[in-house]
Amino acid sequence: MPDRPEVTAAEIARLAGVGRAAVSNWRRRHPDFPKPAGGTEASPTFHLDQVEQWLRDQGKLAELPLLERVWRQLETLRDPAGPAAAPLVTAGAVLLLLHRDPAARTDLADQPDTRLATALPKALRRTATATLGPDAPAALDLPLIAGATHLDLARLLARLTADTDPATAYEHLLTRHAEANPRLQPPLPADTAALLAALAEPGPAPADRSGADRERVLLDPACGTGGLLLAADAAATRLGQESDPALAGVALLRLALAAPAGTPGPLPLDVRPGDALRADAFPGRTADTVLCRPPYNERDWGHDQLQYDSRWPGRLVPPRGESELAWVLHCLAHTRPGGTAVLLLPPTVASRRAGRRVRAELVRSGALRAVAALPAGAAPPYGVPLHVWVLRGPEPGDEFRHVLLLDAAADGGTDRAALPDTVLTAWREFDAAARTGGPLPADRPGRARAVPALDLLDDETDLTPARHLPAAPAGAAPDLLAGLRERLGAELARLADLDTALPAVTAAADPAPPQVSIGELARSGALQVHSSGQGAPARPGGRTPLLTDQDLQTGAPPGAATDADRDTLTVRHGDVLVPVLGGEGARAVHPGSPYAGAALGPRLHLLRPDPEQLDPDFLAGQLRATGAGRRASSYASTTSRLDIRRVELPRVPIARQRLLGAAFRRIAAYEAALAAAAAEARTLTRALTDGLASGATDPA
Repeated sequence: MPDRPEVTAAEIARLAGVGRAAVSNWRRRHPDFPKPAGGTEASPTFHLDQVEQWLRDQGKLAELPLLERVWRQLETLRDPAGPAAAPLVTAGAVLLLLHRDPAARTDLADQPDTRLATALPKALRRTATATLGPDAPAALDLPLIAGATHLDLARLLARLTADTDPATAYEHLLTRHAEANPRLQPPLPADTAALLAALAEPGPAPADRSGADRERVLLDPACGTGGLLLAADAAATRLGQESDPALAGVALLRLALAAPAGTPGPLPLDVRPGDALRADAFPGRTADTVLCRPPYNERDWGHDQLQYDSRWPGRLVPPRGESELAWVLHCLAHTRPGGTAVLLLPPTVASRRAGRRVRAELVRSGALRAVAALPAGAAPPYGVPLHVWVLRGPEPGDEFRHVLLLDAAADGGTDRAALPDTVLTAWREFDAAARTGGPLPADRPGRARAVPALDLLDDETDLTPARHLPAAPAGAAPDLLAGLRERLGAELARLADLDTALPAVTAAADPAPPQVSIGELARSGALQVHSSGQGAPARPGGRTPLLTDQDLQTGAPPGAATDADRDTLTVRHGDVLVPVLGGEGARAVHPGSPYAGAALGPRLHLLRPDPEQLDPDFLAGQLRATGAGRRASSYASTTSRLDIRRVELPRVPIARQRLLGAAFRRIAAYEAALAAAAAEARTLTRALTDGLASGATDPA
């Protein structure tokens, strides 16, 4: 590992907002350009501090954002042969020290390196022990924190937390890590994590046999960076396990940073490394709540080694190709009688023939209580409509034998803001009936039904909700279809009006104007550039809407939320929003937009132009042009990423910009209306097809 941050020529180009050819030109023309410090002859690397100073001396670089400096320092600490998240453990340990002892910020700023090199590791170990228990320093590898690079990182983090609380700073770094490592499992959106946690909310606190209340226990056996544990009850003892040791450390530190600084330690947190199926860290221990998003489609999950494991009911071993069902049984084995387990699973788990016997046992025993189909886009992989399974630890004498099947994606339901209410209302009504013996909730045609267990125990035991839901009554079908026709007619009428407003065009008489990059415009003060690494992290229960790239691409209002503070970047009128993964979804924000006031979430750029120099609609239209994205995109595997500062725009007077901007705005409105009409047309044609196929309607 280098002892100082290094950058490639491509990264220098991004810093300066130019193309890579410009960097090659600088190296040839300027003898004082920094010499290579490493890399290869074809792809050399340069010391970041030397490059920054040279660019600054040449007037080609504004001050690098502090968060970006921290991130580059973390990249310097990363061992290519080790876990990608290992430097985040180092950063989290320093942030935990700053969180629990704000006076440490002064020490990091004032102490000389020789003294700090000795004092910092001791302070980190002391804080970790006091906050997380005596085993925490060894689990986090804190004795390894030493050397000049670590000291530089610690000082940068101290500066970063002067205006941002340590927990928020850590969330920013986790967002940056997820964007820089697209092949890793993406984090679970905070609103979906909050939904899973809410489904598992228990009744009154359980009591031990003496009648005394005891503390609740929560478990996530595949916790990743701890998103589900963070969404759960913070007053409970939270247990986690993660196969990647570095991510286990990240999860532990993330949870510790979320606790108020004055909370006495050790905190009731225990996150351990290891594969929970092969090497269970909590054998025999049961929890009141188990939350889990397990790895999907694992072939090598330990099938051969676990043939006689006690977690399989009646020695019913999950088939080799059903790793998700192995996780279901693992979670159920750790759920106390009457406790709740909630898992997020692929939809194929509900119907694959190989898993039929395991599914049948879950239904027969009364353990499986609900399967809810979420709409695509609720969680990664975003193109798949995932399922939520809710299980209850069987209790002696429990004779309840119904399963709630809910299709939250029915009727094209994609409103993420309404999704939690849809799922939670149906589950709580059903669960209340199960607990009290009251009447079951009435069937909701096409949406939800409490299905008797015996009706599911056939040759397939297919638990896909849509296959068991009653169709709408035949008498209601004509009225429903008439309403859908009216909605489509209104959209088509609006589309026709907008069609007449589309700009008429003629061949351009003037030659193509010169180009200017967004990086150059930012340096000149014509606009500000903000990226998602500087945005707010999502937090369950937050009050400020959190805008994501999914919302922007679909045109939906923000579905997640965050806790806003004075440092949170929020969207305002006149801003231009651009997805990091491609500029064709760029939108200018106008009065009445659902995005105004929302916090900038992950995978987004926000451009804030000076309206006297740069028209927002002109800027958004240029970014939507296919040529702009093609020239300024980079690629990681199959994913493209827009390098926003390299995008070039024509340099034209503001009057010309406003003329073009008005035309771009009319085109964007037409495109949005066309998408809305297409969505209504799909809903109508699907309803017509379903009505005729089910016999609810006849062709007239």
